[in-house]
Amino acid sequence: MKRKDDRKVGQIFQAALKLVVSKGLSGITMGDISKAAGIATGTLYVYFKSKDELINALFAACRENSVAHSFKGYDPAQPYKVGFKHVWLNILRYRLHNFEEAVFMEQCYHSPFITPETREKASRLAAPYNELLERGKKEQLLKPVDTGLLITFLVGSMNELVKQTHYHGTTLTRTRINTTFDMCWDALKS
Repeated sequence: MKRKDDRKVGQIFQAALKLVVSKGLSGITMGDISKAAGIATGTLYVYFKSKDELINALFAACRENSVAHSFKGYDPAQPYKVGFKHVWLNILRYRLHNFEEAVFMEQCYHSPFITPETREKASRLAAPYNELLERGKKEQLLKPVDTGLLITFLVGSMNELVKQTHYHGTTLTRTRINTTFDMCWDALKS
């Protein structure tokens, strides 16, 4: 059996990401993806048996990538707010520089394409976020509410900031970033 080429998988993933941004998750087909990736549809089926399999593999890869970026350089020994802001800024940078991945993941969270196994993997990958927020609650720095609710507010406000920047050309100045962080912190703090 021929070994799968990682570069070709990357091509397939990039094509799928671009198509999801322009057509939506439900609007793309394997034919669309193969054409955008510059490969034969039959070759695409060698790599992924179905659109569902491709979407789940891409979602898992994007989730791993986002977590790795989010906690890059994070030092848990720092004071909580300093570390929290570091992670917050990393998430913002990731979403700005990997907009297609961010849009794709957002659509996947609410999609019937994602299997329970992939959702479970995504949940395990979210552990560092949960631990960070739990630490804030334990130190009585964050509101003692459900961690999922804290994540919903945190990510929701950031998603809208990134969309304003991307779709409306809003300039993301240092002042705007700091103001947004301060508003987010004020909303979450105890």
